[in-house]
Amino acid sequence: MKKHLISLVSTDDSLRRLFSRKLEKDLGHTLRLFPDSEALFADTSVPDIILLDARAQEIILSEVFRELRYRKSEVPVISVIHAKDEDTCRESLRSGCFDYLEVPIDEARADRVFHHVFRIVDLRHEIGRLREEMQDRLLSTPMIAESREMKLVFRMIEQVKGKDLPVLLTGEAGTGREFVARTIHAGSSRNTKPFMAFSQASVPEDMLPGTLFGFTKDSCPGIDKRKAGLFEQAHGGTVYISEIAGFDLEVQAQLLHFLRYKQIRPVGGKQYEKVDIRLIIATAENLKELLGKSKILRELYYRLISLPIHLPPLRDRGTDIILLAETFLEQHAKKENIAVRGFTSEALEAIYHYPWPGNVRELEHTIRRALLETKGKLISLAHLPKIMQPFKDASMELKTDGRLFHDNKIVSLDQIKQQVVHRAVEIANGNMAYAARELGISRSTLYKMIEKYHIDI
Repeated sequence: MKKHLISLVSTDDSLRRLFSRKLEKDLGHTLRLFPDSEALFADTSVPDIILLDARAQEIILSEVFRELRYRKSEVPVISVIHAKDEDTCRESLRSGCFDYLEVPIDEARADRVFHHVFRIVDLRHEIGRLREEMQDRLLSTPMIAESREMKLVFRMIEQVKGKDLPVLLTGEAGTGREFVARTIHAGSSRNTKPFMAFSQASVPEDMLPGTLFGFTKDSCPGIDKRKAGLFEQAHGGTVYISEIAGFDLEVQAQLLHFLRYKQIRPVGGKQYEKVDIRLIIATAENLKELLGKSKILRELYYRLISLPIHLPPLRDRGTDIILLAETFLEQHAKKENIAVRGFTSEALEAIYHYPWPGNVRELEHTIRRALLETKGKLISLAHLPKIMQPFKDASMELKTDGRLFHDNKIVSLDQIKQQVVHRAVEIANGNMAYAARELGISRSTLYKMIEKYHIDI
């Protein structure tokens, strides 16, 4: 069993002795003792588990969990409560406690709770290790491409990485925007300082300004001291924002102020503070359209587009698709120790013609899944997802029955349209976005035609 660091917040000597015997002497873990939550959070070490004596009047569970959320901590908390104290029991579980123990402690139940929480902690550590391993692999793997579009991206990266200016990355999700941001950071003079990636989806809207720019003491409920935001934490390094389109105009104004003056103002603060970071911002949206709808500040828009890099979707990268597929196959076959050496021609044709709405990320996951399902030496069409299998014929031209002028009679344009749309829907296997794009029409127009011609989907 792995050894863990456990923090016990309690002044109860009998409780301290019990957990010291059970966790330290019997199981070999390390137990650290704290009289209250303030002392706990003042400590710089990060525990694997927190044991919280919720019977103490100075312990307010909601405040403890607010602080844990602010620190983005997923440390499981086990509360200790009075026997049959239903109110505290409900509050513990509602606040987010992993579990609870009642005093007097039932040692058999405590053993079960600890066994369960240790398994969860070990699993989280393993996930973290794998995430770091993937990140290391990402940073050590060069971008693989031969297409003209991606060679242009490479040239742009070389041009901008040595310039200490903001960069705008445009392109669909999964095209490698964060990879490019990390590559720019790694090639810059800031590469020994932090690279901080931020996704708005992970933060409640009302916490967004503070998460980026920090909080002053008492600026929000539960904020009882100055809290550094992401910009301050990355001081000297790079901040990457994965999507700018969802930011409200107030946050945009603060970003604009930073770009002008290299200053930020924490939530609740009256004074601006200097901070030294490089900003890389990405978007999958058309910023020019957002500007027309007044959803992005005009000056911010013009500052961002001064140094843009566009990452093309995988479907527009031609033979890069095959090159990437073969590279992913080689990497994962080696890692999994599987003797698969390539693809059948039908599988390659399907891989090449499939539109890859999830881009490079989807391609890698597909190849890895197919590899694990393959029993022979080659990945065949049968090992690919069913949605991809019609694309083995995608290189064939869409045809009607070849009788547009049968018996010297002109077939109506509606009949031709019906056959073309029907065949497009068949080839796309229900992927309406792909069918519409290949037909050169909008999805709404495609659905109207499907309804008009009574085409089954």
